[in-house]
Amino acid sequence: MRLRIALAAAALLTAALAAPASAAPSGGVNDSSCRPSTAHPRPVVFLHGLGATSYEDLNFLQDHVAAQGYCTFSRTYGAYPQFPVVGGLRPIADSATEIKQFVTEVLDETGAAQVDLVGHSEGGFQSLYVTKTQGIADRIGSVVAIAPPTHGTTFAGLTKLAYLLGGAERDAVGKALTAFGCPACDNLITDGSAVQTLTNGPVAQPGVHYTVITSQFDELVTPTETAFVREPGVTNEYVQDTCPFDPVGHIGEAYDLNVWHLVTNALDPAHAAKFPCGAGSPG
Repeated sequence: MRLRIALAAAALLTAALAAPASAAPSGGVNDSSCRPSTAHPRPVVFLHGLGATSYEDLNFLQDHVAAQGYCTFSRTYGAYPQFPVVGGLRPIADSATEIKQFVTEVLDETGAAQVDLVGHSEGGFQSLYVTKTQGIADRIGSVVAIAPPTHGTTFAGLTKLAYLLGGAERDAVGKALTAFGCPACDNLITDGSAVQTLTNGPVAQPGVHYTVITSQFDELVTPTETAFVREPGVTNEYVQDTCPFDPVGHIGEAYDLNVWHLVTNALDPAHAAKFPCGAGSPG
């Protein structure tokens, strides 16, 4: 928790210093009354990573995107009722059903024809998996997957991930793993069932614009190349392709201002803008 708070504080301070004099019109954060604009017609649904929640992973990126005028939505998925502060542990297929339902709710609430999906880590995998497997590809405009374990990974050890979460959440992760294990972890290892489902045949679905972003220094999704989807219609990019001196690691990618800019450019490529590079956390 301390690591994420420090990363978020640094990112927000940098964003504030770099903000233009006239800010973009505010959108909404989990606001059912928010209505998409002509400039941003698709609400953005954010999908957190393994062991995280909707309010502790991509929440600061969500605020940043909302400040650009987007309607944004997030919800914790894959949590056991006994441990609501630990999301993403349940089987990938079960979580995908939850996410599909949430996307449907967002579409109904906002009246939009499509949403965009932005996910980090397991959430990045889910953004690809849900679009392929849940029969709603026609309701998805863009997918932006940050450090997804597309082709499987060892996570460099789940205990390391739990340690990085820190504080009370680390304790909750440990208790949840003891009580229920981590079916999602088994699904996401190399040759795991969810990985096989996703990569059996094309990942990219017709009509959906895909961007996969990862860091050359990601220490949990390894080898880092395995995040990418090498198919037509998919943009694959390392953070270092744009910001070569950014040492950002896996968790830091959710809080890295360079990643935030790459995400907003991917959501609106017609208005992609150059930006000054900073340096994210290598952790």
